[in-house]
Amino acid sequence: MNPADVAQSALPLASSDVSLISLFWQAHIVVKLVMLGLLACSVWVWAIAIDKVFLYARTRRAMDRFEQAFWSGQSIDELYRALSAKPTHSMAALFVAAMREWKRSFESHSRSFGGLQMRIDKVMSVSIAREIERLDRRLLVLATVGSASPFVGLFGTVWGIMSSFQSIAASKNTSLAVVAPGIAEALFATAIGLIAAIPATIFYNKFTSEVNRQAQRLEGFADEFSAILSRQIDERA
Repeated sequence: MNPADVAQSALPLASSDVSLISLFWQAHIVVKLVMLGLLACSVWVWAIAIDKVFLYARTRRAMDRFEQAFWSGQSIDELYRALSAKPTHSMAALFVAAMREWKRSFESHSRSFGGLQMRIDKVMSVSIAREIERLDRRLLVLATVGSASPFVGLFGTVWGIMSSFQSIAASKNTSLAVVAPGIAEALFATAIGLIAAIPATIFYNKFTSEVNRQAQRLEGFADEFSAILSRQIDERA
């Protein structure tokens, strides 16, 4: 038998298995690296998403508990002593930072009440910025994966199709049984890219909205607390 005929007849048998695992192992090394990178990004996205879900839930509960304690009629001095003894986050950290500046100013017998109000507002603004930075951490990863993964998958697809066409040209066989497995291998990279990109985009939009809501709560409390301290400053002036 002609060796070329033997090679052509063997190609369909070698490529007849189109399971996902088989498509991965039959893919070109570059396409394999693309697939592995996209799978790693997908795992990273889900790890960040799970961490953020628990983080935002804890932050919401902490805000609810603090607001309940703050508006319960308890003395703000007692609340400050209770919270300043342990690390705090979110709204409690904002309150502690403002009260610490308040205490320092009066303990030093400062009479610059106009400057005190400005310093308290500045301290609360810095605390809000730090809290938003804590909540925003690693969201850029989600945005990057969501925007770049489809293009990385497309790169793997283009490379796989190029390799398939080279194999077709070498074997001089254009039957569907020969062409289809190579095209499937190439498109598998695009599919993995979309699997990584779609959840990343959804999570990024959801978490960005959650950060904005919590930032608005912090800013609202800062305005209310600033007004309370401003009245006390006017009474002592």
